[in-house]
Amino acid sequence: MMNRAAEVSRKTGETDINVQIDLDGSGESSVRTGVGMLDHLITLLARHSRFDITVAAAGDLDIDAHHTVEDVAITLGRALSQSLGERKGIVRMGHAIVPMDEALALVAVDIGGRGYAIVDAEFERPKVGRLPTELIGHFLHSLADESRINIHARLMSGKNDHHKAEAIFKALARALDVATRPDGRLQGQVPSTKGSIET
Repeated sequence: MMNRAAEVSRKTGETDINVQIDLDGSGESSVRTGVGMLDHLITLLARHSRFDITVAAAGDLDIDAHHTVEDVAITLGRALSQSLGERKGIVRMGHAIVPMDEALALVAVDIGGRGYAIVDAEFERPKVGRLPTELIGHFLHSLADESRINIHARLMSGKNDHHKAEAIFKALARALDVATRPDGRLQGQVPSTKGSIET
């Protein structure tokens, strides 16, 4: 397998972000976005996918968290896409069902070059910490678009919004862990009948 790591930087008038990712890591992370709950969720994503992820972000949090959350997702998605390269020799699809106390989430992914997200999750409160709950789905949509990955996330049960968010991100991590694994039976071939995966 190639070196499955990437570094992407993105700077706009609203944010300045650097992301590093290594798909063959050990789950180590350093995440600093200025939005504590977002840091926590990306840390969970790293730990349970076994990806090494570093995120350093500065954004216009004096306005609100929207630009920072969106642009972190965009930059992380681009880094994830680059680290996958031509997406040869990987399992490609994966899913996970993860409980977090009373919350239960299902996430399925397809690393097939088609960015699309369906997020079926309702939250009770407008925010978890400094993270607006409406941005959780937006993060997943932006991540799916930029990584060219199909993500279906469904919250199956739950009452506590913190637990719901954690369950979704842990399930996403476990699904990505499975889908990005090398499949020796493919002998480096693209896992598609088309013979290529558009990236």
